[in-house]
Amino acid sequence: MSGSRKDTPWGEQARGPDREKLRELLARHMLDKGLRSTEQRRIIVDKFFESDDHVTIEELLERVRAVDSGIGYATVYRTLKLLAEASVAHEVQFGDGATRYELAGEDAHHDHLICDDCGLIIEFEEPLIEELQERIAQRYDFTVRRHKHELYGLCKDREACAHRRSHRPSGRSGS
Repeated sequence: MSGSRKDTPWGEQARGPDREKLRELLARHMLDKGLRSTEQRRIIVDKFFESDDHVTIEELLERVRAVDSGIGYATVYRTLKLLAEASVAHEVQFGDGATRYELAGEDAHHDHLICDDCGLIIEFEEPLIEELQERIAQRYDFTVRRHKHELYGLCKDREACAHRRSHRPSGRSGS
């Protein structure tokens, strides 16, 4: 295959999840489980839904405490676990020891480019990769149920990378 396909751009920016659909999914899940929507839970959910990045519990805690300083780590942790249980959030790990969370969504599949140096995470979609995966699965009579594709390397803009690296909390990669 040639790299000059005109019908499909290379490395399209990832489509975002349908936030409204995910909120409805969460509401149904909470109703089914008999869970109530507390003010603290609402703040955590709202801040999580506002996130366009791969957020750690600590990062989300910092964001929610800007709204309500009384929200604790355990409350954020339990709420993120609830979101994952409801299939509203995915837990992701990129090999740096941190568990991150991102909004889920059937129609929002994407892959990741991860900078080994500063921790930058770029989401992308590439139809050619998806097509190739399907062809490989068919060749081996295999049904793919899920996959994750992560490419690790270095940012092209080394100056911006150094800036991100110097401004992230110690011991954690940025996102």
